[in-house]
Amino acid sequence: MLITFKTPAYADITMFGDVAKALIKMMGHSGTIPGAILAEDVPKALETLRAAVAHNPNAPLNPHRDDDDEDAARSESVSLAKRALPLLELLEAAAREEKNVMWDQT
Repeated sequence: MLITFKTPAYADITMFGDVAKALIKMMGHSGTIPGAILAEDVPKALETLRAAVAHNPNAPLNPHRDDDDEDAARSESVSLAKRALPLLELLEAAAREEKNVMWDQT
């Protein structure tokens, strides 16, 4: 499953469903798909996600991994900071232009 984030202020962003759901929950949302954040709530969601990323930016966010080889998992993992970057940029643009953010399964 893929999840696409949309706002009139930024290009659409598509992510794998499990990664997107994890980031949605880090924004303080329930994780429901489809979902939305009203324009007035976007700055709070942005700050909540930024705080979660700042707390542990190098944490691997690879929900698909089911591998006992920790070295291999570490070398192939993508950090939380890198996974969250496109969504952070989308939220920043939406906050700046006071636009809603929506997401749905694609």
